[in-house]
Amino acid sequence: MNTSSANESLNIAKSKLLEPWNITENIITNAINNIITKNVDYADMYFQHTSQESWSLEEGIVKNGNFSINNGVGIRALSGEKTAFAYSDSLSYEDIINSAKTVQAITNSGTNGSRIYIPPSNGYNPNKLYSNHNPIDSMKTSQKISLLEKIEKMARKMSSNVSQVMASLSSEIDIVVIAGSDGRFISDIRPLVRVSITVIAESNGRREVGRSGGGARTDLLYFSDEILMDYVKQAVHEALINLEAIPAPAGEMTVVLGNGWPGVLLHEAVGHGLEGDFNRKGSSIFSGRVGEKVASKGVTVVDDGTIPNRRGSLNIDDEGNITKKNILIEDGILKGYMHDIMNSNLMGVLPTGNGRRESFAHIPLPRMTNTYMLGGMNDPKEIISSVKKGLYAVNFSGGQVDITSGKFVFSASEAYIIENGKITNPVKGATIIGSGPDVMQQISMIGNDLSLDSGVGVCGKDGQNIPVGVGMPTVRIDRLTVGGTG
Repeated sequence: MNTSSANESLNIAKSKLLEPWNITENIITNAINNIITKNVDYADMYFQHTSQESWSLEEGIVKNGNFSINNGVGIRALSGEKTAFAYSDSLSYEDIINSAKTVQAITNSGTNGSRIYIPPSNGYNPNKLYSNHNPIDSMKTSQKISLLEKIEKMARKMSSNVSQVMASLSSEIDIVVIAGSDGRFISDIRPLVRVSITVIAESNGRREVGRSGGGARTDLLYFSDEILMDYVKQAVHEALINLEAIPAPAGEMTVVLGNGWPGVLLHEAVGHGLEGDFNRKGSSIFSGRVGEKVASKGVTVVDDGTIPNRRGSLNIDDEGNITKKNILIEDGILKGYMHDIMNSNLMGVLPTGNGRRESFAHIPLPRMTNTYMLGGMNDPKEIISSVKKGLYAVNFSGGQVDITSGKFVFSASEAYIIENGKITNPVKGATIIGSGPDVMQQISMIGNDLSLDSGVGVCGKDGQNIPVGVGMPTVRIDRLTVGGTG
């Protein structure tokens, strides 16, 4: 990102966030300086302006349309492992100063720490991953409604078994300014759009659901007819396949994971365990294991916040650090963790650009961006043909993980039986049960078909939800427990 682009972003952010409230850099600097005492290692302020719009269609009618604007500032001070935090949804001078005084009062009871220094970003960074333009303005209201109506027509035309179609369209622009006690003063303007589709199909008294969607950090023109058709096909296909599904088998067996969205299993079962806070506290199954073999040879896992226009990408993280492509596991060896400012300081390393927060009303935490496994050498057909008896899991609907043990449970929304190297019956009710570290050691074949998800990921941690991306190639896992109803 060149200086002129950075100045454009900063000027837009100032005009939208700071100038309407007569907030100057001097006011921000003075507020931060008032927080810094002998007990404080680092302090920062996170200003945010968010405009959001959403539309939803059900039963052929656009039933909901919403628009909202939110402004606010979060003020934070770090002292060792202690965080003092206050926020205000008003940007008046008085409210900012009162919030700063609250933070200062909390830190007065702290102990002497070691002052944090992070190489400053000098107001701009080399990433320019998305446009500064507001996606809400990229289509007229009539065009947004027509887009939703088009989705329904596509779905109903695809199959007479489709009985109901629900679709939603959302767009937002997020403008942030981040100032720190190390002198950083940096901004980012973040667009985000998303389409979500739910299809219900019926046959012989049986009803099944299919879901799909996608999005990116761009404008609404991203949703071409071709992309919308892909979403619709996926949702209708999933609903129709499940109409034919038989009860899933149960027991220990070989499992093949499809590419793309099944990377959510990698995100949950492995990714969270590699976040810095869990490892600093020693509560992750991966704590203290850098340099050790934690996965099969050939397995490389990265967290990359620098992919243009991706849902999980950011020019800078929510602490003002440049996002990076971080190698977490390389050829089976654990290389490192994901860090925010506080945890990197306490662990004696530099931040990795993974400090993320839901909004100004939340503290930053070490979080993932776009997390995926690199592709291997195997053809996906070769992987399927290698399995005598097993399960092929194409899509997941949800799951949960225990960070301490690494154990997880995931529900497959689309899965099939593999018999003698052939994909046969679709199955319903399959759950994948296992342990993240164990699964990583059981990977025996890695496909050459790496794919990222379509742009729907939402990650929850400590009550905060943020947009993320996942991905993986087709992989063979030699031994996994499958819970089923068959």
